[in-house]
Amino acid sequence: MRVHRAAKKGFWWRFAVCACLLSALCAVVVTSVYVVQRNKTAAASAAARSLPIYSVETSEKKIAISFDCAWGVEYTDKLLDIMEKNDIKCTFFAVQFWVEKYPEYAEKIVDAGHELGTHSRTHSYMSTLSEAEIRDELESSAAAIEKATGQKTNLFRAPYGDYDNLLIDTAKDMGLYTIQWDVDSLDWKNLSATEIAMRIVNGAKNGSIILCHNNGLHTAEALPLIFSTLKNRGFEFVPIGELIYKDNYTIDANGRQRPC
Repeated sequence: MRVHRAAKKGFWWRFAVCACLLSALCAVVVTSVYVVQRNKTAAASAAARSLPIYSVETSEKKIAISFDCAWGVEYTDKLLDIMEKNDIKCTFFAVQFWVEKYPEYAEKIVDAGHELGTHSRTHSYMSTLSEAEIRDELESSAAAIEKATGQKTNLFRAPYGDYDNLLIDTAKDMGLYTIQWDVDSLDWKNLSATEIAMRIVNGAKNGSIILCHNNGLHTAEALPLIFSTLKNRGFEFVPIGELIYKDNYTIDANGRQRPC
């Protein structure tokens, strides 16, 4: 009788152990399936998301520096003078009301060989706008640039870096390349010239797009160090229009534009 009870007790103990192992195995399988499905969903979501161009995949040591223009022109002549002395061509993005207030500066920028793209009509958060409102912002601001400079633009930067699928898709439908950045100078925070320069030279890589502002307090002061350091590293500064691919490209989940 005692042997029978011991055998029975052993049976139930082994049964319990097997049940626990089976439960743990099932949990692992379910978790694995969930992780795989979650990764697939995330990948599908990233693929469905419309993105601007943050940077460009290239084997060439080419980079672009850009300046957003919305407020004032106090330092713009100095920026243009420094770039001329360093033989640098860049890209400015201007809001319509800036272009209309300072048409002579829009003309100066283009006459100096730099690009001028639109930064919208009103500098609003464009992800909050309807398609009709987006089109009005882009058509009106691009027309203002053409009126001031005689040149059309196909480059657009969203104010505040704020965008959604509707904005990117609408701009693309209008023939505009939406440009973001992968190196932020943070010059609008009034960092010192050295801090601005270090952020840029430490962040720049092949195909980088650098964000600055024409009215940054210490931006012009930082440029000589930026240009000399990155040129010594073998980098060439080109306008964004010369850096990006105009067709046969994809944009990955990080916003890096790649040739097909």
